[in-house]
Parts: sequence; structure tokens; C-alpha cells
Amino acid sequence: MKKEYVVTEISASPDGSPYVFITLKSPEEVGGPQKRDMSTVTSFHSMDDMFKNLGRVISRQMVGGFATVLKLSLSEYEKLDIKVGDRVSLEIDKIQVGVP
Repeated sequence: MKKEYVVTEISASPDGSPYVFITLKSPEEVGGPQKRDMSTVTSFHSMDDMFKNLGRVISRQMVGGFATVLKLSLSEYEKLDIKVGDRVSLEIDKIQVGVP
């Protein structure tokens, strides 16, 4: 399966490790006057807090659409030479392991 995406965000790893997170959205979700930036980070201070607010977080994601996030090493990111707004395609193949 091959699918096309648009790079919408590139961010460094929050823990300082040598990784980059690439956020991808389908071309239909990006562009046009109806586009609204709904990407916010939600933090929870306890498990109870998380369960109380989980419905709100999920509904906000459904309104803003879902994103695909890739975690790349710095060397992989540099080799790709991509920036926000670039169109990329991902190809997913199922590999049979241990099946004769």
C-alpha cells in the first residue's frame, strides 16, 4: 500500500534524544480556507485527570483530523532533506516472517 502525505510539522525530541518527529497529514486535510490549527499538547498531572479529560482530547482530534507521526534519527532526517509543506509518500508492505 502506498499513501501520500504532506509534512505539517517537524519537531525535536522532547527528551533531548537525537531524534526528530515528523508530523504528516493527508493532502485533503491540509490547505484551503477551512484549515484550522488544532495541534495542541495536553498534559495530565494524574491518572484521574487523564481519564476525566480523555473524551475532550479525542473529540478535539476527531474535529481536527488525525496525524501520522514518524520518529526519525537525525541522520535519517538529514538524508531525507524534507521541510514543512513537502509532499511525501509512504509505502507499507507486510513481511512474512517464519512462514515457509
